[in-house]
Amino acid sequence: MKEEVILVDAEDREIGLMEKMQAHQEAKLHRAFSVFLMNDKNEVLLQQRALDKYHCGGMWTNTCCSHPRAGETLQNAVNRRLREEMGIACETSWVYSFIYQADVGGGLFEHEFDHVFLGRFLGIPQPDDTEVAGWKYVALDQLQADVMTNPGQYTPWFKIILAEVLKKNLLDGLLST
Repeated sequence: MKEEVILVDAEDREIGLMEKMQAHQEAKLHRAFSVFLMNDKNEVLLQQRALDKYHCGGMWTNTCCSHPRAGETLQNAVNRRLREEMGIACETSWVYSFIYQADVGGGLFEHEFDHVFLGRFLGIPQPDDTEVAGWKYVALDQLQADVMTNPGQYTPWFKIILAEVLKKNLLDGLLST
């Protein structure tokens, strides 16, 4: 069964469905989400995308990112993909949305209306190795420095979200004192 994404307009109103690879080839704006989880040491849980992913294979990114299915709420999609990709069940909260477009190579483009969710997770993930090549917890200051030094090792959306989350102090509610 081919996966479909939800096509949206600039206001996130649904305008149709399209097969996922076609949407990425044609740079069609579609709904997506990105999840950032932190532990009690104020470290961000990153995943390294599986090497054979259809784009950005082997790159580091936020804890989980994907697309909701037709008729699925964003929160249900977040919960489903956290379980499927990382073997995690935890509470998350929506914090903001943005639109971005990026050439991800191989004739594919991301053009997403991306909804960002934050949460806290204190355990050890149990990732699906067909989705995730590796994972690690990283302190925010170390992460910022590494993204600046090695930007090619991180997905385009992750770099945008990390900068915005830090600029807007969106992690403040998760940071332990």
